[in-house]
Amino acid sequence: MEKKIKWGVLGVANIAVKKVIPGMQKGALCEVVAIASRDGERAKAAAAQLGIPKAYPGYEELLADPEIDAIYNPLPNHLHVPWSIAAARAGKHVLCEKPIGLSVKETLELIAARDAAGVQIGEAFMTRTHPQWLRAKEIAQSGELGEVKSVLGAFSYFNADPANIRNIPEWGGGGLMDIGCYPITMSRFLYGREPKRVLASIERDPQLGTDRRTSALLDFDPGECVFSCSTQSVAFQTMQILGTKARLEIEIPFNAPPDRPCRIDIDTGKDLFGGGRRTEEFAVCDQYTLQGDAFSKAILENSPAPVPLEDALGNMAVIEALFRSGESGCWERPNSGA
Repeated sequence: MEKKIKWGVLGVANIAVKKVIPGMQKGALCEVVAIASRDGERAKAAAAQLGIPKAYPGYEELLADPEIDAIYNPLPNHLHVPWSIAAARAGKHVLCEKPIGLSVKETLELIAARDAAGVQIGEAFMTRTHPQWLRAKEIAQSGELGEVKSVLGAFSYFNADPANIRNIPEWGGGGLMDIGCYPITMSRFLYGREPKRVLASIERDPQLGTDRRTSALLDFDPGECVFSCSTQSVAFQTMQILGTKARLEIEIPFNAPPDRPCRIDIDTGKDLFGGGRRTEEFAVCDQYTLQGDAFSKAILENSPAPVPLEDALGNMAVIEALFRSGESGCWERPNSGA
């Protein structure tokens, strides 16, 4: 039987309990053996619900468990880097939720901790291992779309609850950090390079202080990405790639369903009624299963993580530049500090 990586989970966040852990438990290379919470009873309840053998009443206790090979960190954004560093120092590999941290400075500190500990640390962008995105990049690079000119995206939901962690600025709340990071990472993935400069228009909630709507332009020279994200708008998501010969649209680009096929459309623009359109369908899969197995494989083979920290640093540099542009009203250049 193929060796499995033994995983521990820091916290009982919804994303972990409802999506990531169930996905990983279906993986060929993942075994979730422990979960921790500051509230021991919540840890026990989650462990019982998910069939996880061990429940710890604190993150330190889980990190001290010698059986655990790797940590999944779905804690609030401001705790990503501190606890990922703690896990690395404990000799654990780390798959950390996006965004990797709150700043370029934090990300560089995490890279230093990874290198000192000799472990793998990656950012949990599950989209980067999904077949629909791998195929989209393949088509974009094949020349079928012609020269790629624009990547267009939108991602939104409505959540104005002041107690929700996504609406607390000090904890890394707001639209750009929570969901704007997706069109950023996927446009960088598609172009295979970093944007030279970025421009943003940001609307902040007057009570919460978070960016409730950010619209952005990323200049990849040649090519661009234009997207808008919002935490106070109708639930919606789309990503399209426009080339000189055809366009490609990913039907559900970010929250790809685990229980039904996914589809992408390629359209030559023959007419406005879909006369030049063809659809490619992908077999049912769970992107969290794929993500967990891909990261576990990287550990087992000592190969690069699917989304290594160097890539996460590039994404954080773009996010920081967009925030600066929102303040200055001018183009800003991403600066990774590397």
